[in-house]
Amino acid sequence: MSLNRTELIAAIAEEAGLSKSDADKAIAALQKVLVDSLSKGEQVKITGLMSFERTERAARKGRNPRTGEEIEIPAGYGVKISAGSNLKNAVQK
Repeated sequence: MSLNRTELIAAIAEEAGLSKSDADKAIAALQKVLVDSLSKGEQVKITGLMSFERTERAARKGRNPRTGEEIEIPAGYGVKISAGSNLKNAVQK
């Protein structure tokens, strides 16, 4: 089963006893906090669930899949997401 945003909002609203509008606002707020924090290089930990961390990627060589031409990929950033203990235990059952 896969949840899209609308289904996630409905599930959170039901679980927390919120309106769908309030659940949507909570998800939007979480998204904003994650984006703002990670863009500043800060790590975000939700104990037991997961943690988010900005990582640096070194410049590297790649290949254009269409032409086979070698290209330079500039250095940049990525996001590392690690599962917390509660999430890891939940998928073991």
